[in-house]
Amino acid sequence: MDVTESAPALLREEMGGVLRLTMNAPGSLNALSDRMLAALAAEFARLEGDRSTKVVILRGAGRAFCAGHDLKEMQAGRAAPDRGAAYFADLFARCSQVMQAIPALPQPVIAEVHGIATAAGCQLVASCDMAVAATGTRFGVNGVNIGLFCSTPMVALSRNIPRKQAFEMLTTGSFIEADRAVELGLINRAVAPERLEEETHALARQVAGKLSGAVRIGKRAFYEQVQMDLAGAYARAGAVMVENMLWRDTEEGIAAFLEKRAPDWQA
Repeated sequence: MDVTESAPALLREEMGGVLRLTMNAPGSLNALSDRMLAALAAEFARLEGDRSTKVVILRGAGRAFCAGHDLKEMQAGRAAPDRGAAYFADLFARCSQVMQAIPALPQPVIAEVHGIATAAGCQLVASCDMAVAATGTRFGVNGVNIGLFCSTPMVALSRNIPRKQAFEMLTTGSFIEADRAVELGLINRAVAPERLEEETHALARQVAGKLSGAVRIGKRAFYEQVQMDLAGAYARAGAVMVENMLWRDTEEGIAAFLEKRAPDWQA
């Protein structure tokens, strides 16, 4: 049964510094409907000021991670006199904002992927900071198969995998499986389906165990420097290192390492 007005589009589960978000529209394979996009946007906006959450896991309920945009809603949008031009412009802008919000969050976001991740669903995986997938999961930007080139998913995909491989996926509509997605760099690892939740949570807990301030400042610097030339990247990274080194918790972390003990971090 798909999500209804009485059931939230997004389920939240807090697990000691790790927040698990589950897209809750299994009947539509967790399609990015207007309602789902609104729920994701609202949660990401809330997370911007959340100091207790250290890592976020994003996953899908039911048989799949996410099948992309809701094609039924998109077809209904054509009923307007402009054949949906205003609706589509707004839809793709809202979706792009959600995708851009993920790397802008202070917390690392890990996609926990199973079943399929297609079109904007594949874009969602590519937009996350890390991804763990079950073996057998299929990834595709297959809009071209129905006459719609996946132009917005292309932005995230082409920033994750080699250009020629991305272009082949975009123009053929062909799918790749999890093992190939690891080889290309779309996901971090492929694990047995029965171990997907455990392995994803283990990765999240490993990251959550680090000094959260260092991870937050590091994530911001990571995305800043990849957009810069080499000299600019080193200048920005150096400034971040100076800021980080002056923290009392960093001083404590170094002292603890030298003294072979666990750090007593205050943050």
